[in-house]
Amino acid sequence: MSQTDQDGPVASSEPTAIAPVGEERVPLSRRLWSSVTDLFRMRLDKSGHRVFLVAAGFFIIYGVIAGRLVQLGLRPDPPTAYRRAAAEVSGARPDIVDRNGAVLATDVKTVSVFAEPRRIIDKDEAVELLTAVLPDLDAKDLRDKLGAKRGFVWIKREITPKQQQEVYRLGLPGIGFMPENKRVYPNGPAVSHVLGFTNLDNQGIAGIEKYIDGQGLAALNMAGLTTDPSDMKPVQLSLDLRVQHAVRDELMRGMEKYKAKAAASLVLDVTTGEVISLVSLPDYDPNVPTDALDPNRINRLAVGVYEMGSTFKALTTAMALDSGKVGINSSFDTRGALSFGRFKIHDYHGTNRVLTVPEIFIHSSNIGSARMALAVGVEGHKAFLRKLGQLDRMRTELPESAEPIVPSKWGELNTITIAFGHGVAVAPLQATAAVGALVNGGNWITPTFLKRTPDHPVGDSVRVIKPETSEALRYVMRLNAEKGSASKAAIPGYYVGGKTGTAEKVIGGRYSKNRLFTTFMAISPSDKPKYLFLTLYDEPQGLPETFGFATAAWNSGATTGRIIERVAPLLGLPPRFDPPVAPFPVMARMGAWGTR
Repeated sequence: MSQTDQDGPVASSEPTAIAPVGEERVPLSRRLWSSVTDLFRMRLDKSGHRVFLVAAGFFIIYGVIAGRLVQLGLRPDPPTAYRRAAAEVSGARPDIVDRNGAVLATDVKTVSVFAEPRRIIDKDEAVELLTAVLPDLDAKDLRDKLGAKRGFVWIKREITPKQQQEVYRLGLPGIGFMPENKRVYPNGPAVSHVLGFTNLDNQGIAGIEKYIDGQGLAALNMAGLTTDPSDMKPVQLSLDLRVQHAVRDELMRGMEKYKAKAAASLVLDVTTGEVISLVSLPDYDPNVPTDALDPNRINRLAVGVYEMGSTFKALTTAMALDSGKVGINSSFDTRGALSFGRFKIHDYHGTNRVLTVPEIFIHSSNIGSARMALAVGVEGHKAFLRKLGQLDRMRTELPESAEPIVPSKWGELNTITIAFGHGVAVAPLQATAAVGALVNGGNWITPTFLKRTPDHPVGDSVRVIKPETSEALRYVMRLNAEKGSASKAAIPGYYVGGKTGTAEKVIGGRYSKNRLFTTFMAISPSDKPKYLFLTLYDEPQGLPETFGFATAAWNSGATTGRIIERVAPLLGLPPRFDPPVAPFPVMARMGAWGTR
């Protein structure tokens, strides 16, 4: 039976292509599949279609890759280990130079090794290889670092070029190098107590280095704005490196000669407040800053506090004269002993007679100094010492400073002992600043370690005594160099004036007669001082050539003389072998003792 009904043939569910008359009709899907498979048959007439298909495929693949690259370029990446290392790299620091431009501290480029623990395949092998070329590494600590789940760790900071090559040859994946700035000090320990030092991250830890950070360098480093030292202006100090070396050399010789426990010396420009030299022994090499942790290597001039002995009599003499209650020709009875309750005050080399003010200074009379202080009174004494900065911590560019040790209850007995340098302990730097104010015409100037130019205003200059009082003190200091205990520092041609100071150290709460702290202060030239010199020794020993004496005149005074003789030409002080004409006109008009 025919497959038709009344309406015609049964409709097929699949579309068919229209075929010419006489040919069989083929479904459209079958014809499309045949066309696609024909492309992959090795027929020459189909090659054009195959090329087009392959090209389209490559175009699509490269389009996807290009789009992905654009996406990655526009989106910020997570920080890589190298960028992590760069963020932790030490920032650059400005050079530090002396007053003449000599380099005291500078940065050099170095390399540090870091690791990406997640990229290291065999951590034990890496530890073994790295400790073989860097033997000072701790193997256990290194294994802990590499085993940590961190993207970045330091292996070793500041390696040598040879070590860098050896690590590079290991070929370890996950190990990289980062250039850094390293602080170096070309002069070693010569200026250590002023410069201070930095840590591995090139951050200032002490001294001027710490001061520089406090002036804004630390903030610039955090902002990543300090990468090259050449972009920063050098920090110029007031120190003179030539003087510094000469003073240190003389001090080291003296320390060895007198078998002292420690020594220190200071040169101060009393007209500007500039510190020209500061040496404290034992010192340390700032290139090896771990030595600075030794408590015996402190800066004794700024951090140590001591009873300054008879050098404090300069302050007492100026106080008495400036008060108007004592004149240059006043005299005081120094016979016997000064009794106060159960205490008796004696003179070391007593004259057992009435002494004038200049004689009290020359003979370093404890009794005479105490009587002058009592004439001023307790409150006047305290007010004068406070005005001269002796009762408060003195602040300079050096972050390290000491608080003076002052009596909690200050009565007449305290005034008596403090008048001759016992009973209050101060930093030698602040005592030197006080004497500097007393001899420069009467103006207090806070010491500075930064160079001041001629047109630079002199800091916080404050008048503390009258000009005639300043002349009187210079006058008695010069007399002491001519006729008294300062004669060993009276180098011909420099018109030196000075004052010795010997204090017994407090050991176990009691003064020890055989453990001394000796100081010497000298000014040059006395008629118009430019520089003040301080030398101190901690526990110097008596020698046969000093007749067994260990007091200041025999050690601190002698060393100060050698320092003056050696550095005065460097400081621009030409010798004057003819005495100045009328060096102390006010004293001459008053007919002071020694001018008649």
